[in-house]
Amino acid sequence: MRTLLRSFLLGLCSVIGTLCQTVTYMEVSGVSEENVTLPCSHKLGVLGSNLDIEWFSNVSDQGQKVILSYSGGKVYENEDLMGRYRFSSNCSAGDADIFIPSLEPGDAGQYICKVKNAGKYKWCYISLKILVKPSEPDCWIEGDPIVGRDVALHCKSSGGTKPMWYRWQRLKHKDEFPVYISNTPQLEPTQQLVLQNVSSKDNGSYRCVVRNDAGHRTCDLLLTVQSPTNVAFLAGVTCGTVGGALFLFLICWFLFRKKKLKKLEEDEFLNEIREDAEAPKARLMKPGSSTSGSRSSRSGSSSTRSTTNSASRSQRTLSTQETLHAETKHHCLEQI
Repeated sequence: MRTLLRSFLLGLCSVIGTLCQTVTYMEVSGVSEENVTLPCSHKLGVLGSNLDIEWFSNVSDQGQKVILSYSGGKVYENEDLMGRYRFSSNCSAGDADIFIPSLEPGDAGQYICKVKNAGKYKWCYISLKILVKPSEPDCWIEGDPIVGRDVALHCKSSGGTKPMWYRWQRLKHKDEFPVYISNTPQLEPTQQLVLQNVSSKDNGSYRCVVRNDAGHRTCDLLLTVQSPTNVAFLAGVTCGTVGGALFLFLICWFLFRKKKLKKLEEDEFLNEIREDAEAPKARLMKPGSSTSGSRSSRSGSSSTRSTTNSASRSQRTLSTQETLHAETKHHCLEQI
């Protein structure tokens, strides 16, 4: 595309001669979320009073469109892009640069500056490239940090303009471990620092620095190497804590169960007492009995039965008291 445009402009210059003054090409790099200025200097401001400046953009999917212009001493903005672009200085003084604040990845593309005055032209083609800083890296430790073993410190940045460079630094001793990783599609964008046969001397803070042409990010890791004795002690403490908690739970459950069984036994005992107790029986007299012999006979019989019933009740009461005494003794023995 650029070759075709250049050929077209050169052909146009050969046809109209002095109407085509100069054509320049350049590449500009900007960092995402930062500002950038696209240059377009000229010397056509003193040629007359009909200075016209137009900035075009091929960023949109709709093709080339005017994003900013200057004509008749006034500045005109695209209604859909109000405030997005502005001239950085005095256009008539030979400076048609535009300023773009807070770049976004979608701003990348080709921009065209056209300056016209008194039949003279200045064309400037600018290719804008947006660089993105590395994303915040994730850092983690792989392996058990125990004396005599190997551990690996990992660092990974999942976003940013490639290529990216990684560097490990031990903060306390200022030891650096520079490493370059080629972020090709076939390689995972992660970098590790392997520490072999670690010991207490390796304890400390380690920093990973990931960098590209747009900037850098960091993340820190704290490495604490433990001896096998400490590991065993920690494991024993953990197991003892868990075992103690389980033992307390079993004791509470046993006491609760025992209390519940005791209450059930007391309820059953009270039910048995209610079943054994007999209600008093009412005595009915047949009407029309007038003979004294019958009354005497009944009286004697009643006395005999009354004596028998009194003895029976006394025996039952004694039996009930003995049963209560035995049950009470049985409960006392259980509680002991």
